[in-house]
Amino acid sequence: MKRISIIFLFFSLFVFSQHSKPELLEKINTITKGKKATVAVSVLGIENDFQFSNANGNLKMPMMSVFKFHIALAVLNQVDRGNLALDQKILVKKSDLLENTWSPIREKYPDGNVELPLSEIITYTVAQSDNNGCDILLRLIGGVKTVQKLMDVNGVKNFQVKYNEEEMSKKGVQAPYANYNTTASMVKTLKAFYKGMFLSKRSTAFLMEIMTKTNTGMSKLPGLLPKVRMARKTGSSGKMKNGLTIAENDSGIVTLGSGKHYAIAVFVKDSMESEEVNYGMIAQISKVVWDALNKK
Repeated sequence: MKRISIIFLFFSLFVFSQHSKPELLEKINTITKGKKATVAVSVLGIENDFQFSNANGNLKMPMMSVFKFHIALAVLNQVDRGNLALDQKILVKKSDLLENTWSPIREKYPDGNVELPLSEIITYTVAQSDNNGCDILLRLIGGVKTVQKLMDVNGVKNFQVKYNEEEMSKKGVQAPYANYNTTASMVKTLKAFYKGMFLSKRSTAFLMEIMTKTNTGMSKLPGLLPKVRMARKTGSSGKMKNGLTIAENDSGIVTLGSGKHYAIAVFVKDSMESEEVNYGMIAQISKVVWDALNKK
């Protein structure tokens, strides 16, 4: 009887995978139809082999602050190696706290010259997407090349990081496009991270917990969902003077009602739509994915 149940379960998953994808694609295409934007979507089951991408799933998209997740992986990799410690104090100088950039650290410590534990800087950088915190972390590990090397060593495809936050702000509108990833690659990285392939068990749990506290872009992936556990990292370029939004992104690991999980990434680039429309597309796509996967 047990064997029959297992066979039935695998058969059900197979049937679901085969029949849900066209329906899912149709619903997502309906959401994005007529929009002046490029929208990439990928979904990957954590405990099973379900995978889905729309036509843009392998298109290189500017990450914006999504790359702070990868930076956190690189920092915590150094913690696991014993080169850094979560409780070690990092001197944050006033000169580290650049003006005219998003920085909750600067808002709390406007005069700088304060020692903060590494764990707190990581939390600010990931959960609140602090741009100054991001660059402090990068300087600590030797820059973006350390992040790129870690991704390369772990087989992450279609990923490139060339500039930190300060450089992106100075180099003009083309700079964000140099820090790219695909949604298909992003969900694979999230799955590998969740399964402990990047970090120790302790560091994986630490970063997962921080990501569940992300408070940026709450109208994106979580916008239309019931209250669920979601570990996320967002990214946003804001709107340029000509009305262009270079990128509006959200990505994360979602816990289903069954306790199982899936990774999802929705990246929007080159949008001439309003922020409300961009956020709305991400939220609606998140909802149709949730509805499809939560049924099973």
